[in-house]
Amino acid sequence: MYEDHFGLSERPFQLTPDPKYWFDSATHRKAMAYLGYGLAQGEGFIVITGDIGAGKTTLVGHLTSRINPADLNVISLVSSAIEADDLLRIVATGLGVADAPRNKAELLTVIERGLNAVARTGRRTLLIVDEAQALDISAVEELRMLSNFQAGGRALVQIFLLGQPEFRERLHGSQALEQLRQRVIAIHHLDPMGAEEIAEYVGHRLQIAGWRGSPDFADDAFPLLHQITGGVPRRVNQLMGRVMLHAAILGATLIDAALIEEVQADAVRDLPTATPSTAPADAITREDAAVLAQRIATLEARIEEQDAALRRVLTLLVDWVENEVGPPASRLEAVRGAAA
Repeated sequence: MYEDHFGLSERPFQLTPDPKYWFDSATHRKAMAYLGYGLAQGEGFIVITGDIGAGKTTLVGHLTSRINPADLNVISLVSSAIEADDLLRIVATGLGVADAPRNKAELLTVIERGLNAVARTGRRTLLIVDEAQALDISAVEELRMLSNFQAGGRALVQIFLLGQPEFRERLHGSQALEQLRQRVIAIHHLDPMGAEEIAEYVGHRLQIAGWRGSPDFADDAFPLLHQITGGVPRRVNQLMGRVMLHAAILGATLIDAALIEEVQADAVRDLPTATPSTAPADAITREDAAVLAQRIATLEARIEEQDAALRRVLTLLVDWVENEVGPPASRLEAVRGAAA
């Protein structure tokens, strides 16, 4: 692997989100400011949206790593078309409720008791819901109902919602979400990194992985990296992983625009039918390579999302089996739909 060739302690451009590699870009700094404001308010909803690969999960990991467990009881869940009742059971589990009842009214009662039990310890409960765009309207409404629980005039639970841009659009456009919309105290969309941030981002990740100056980078490398990836962190990681491997294979000590273009040309050859063209294969422009690279990154991101969804479905099935309770037919259909 290229990390051995360059004397790195680990691969700095892995696609798996890792809070250790948190990069304080302008848009992420603003998101953290909103999250900090929300925590100080102690109530309502904070909504953070961003395109695939924008760094939402890394943002959550960075936030939770800075939270003192003595102050907040954090419950995190990743939505995958979870039904309302299943969402409530996950919340109950996060509150330490064993053998949560199947009746919805009883389930809400034990959740309220669990929230009050946490409050009596001097802590607040923070519910973080990732991939909120996958939630059904009924599940989102249950979240709003949870925000009604109070004790002594203070909210027992605060909720952070993270999702793709379509969730923000649905939040603004759905009449059914009007009551929740009125409880959103802050909202922020994660933008891609600016061209001036790419060099610092790459250097930041390399230094965490033990970079000692090899390989070096030419000045023309970073504008091209931004052009191809659009400044989306996951796309930068995808491309840089390929570039580092290619440099290691060639024994190159300098990464420049020419080397990056060579990697892009290889990607183009891997997808010969991606963009019909009458131009000869060796006449691919930098713009063509950028478009194809973005398509490759999108496809890889979708595959990752499908894998994650399948893992969550399998987890739900295992839970059902371990509890020796078979899922109703409607939920089996939902599981099949999620897997599809």
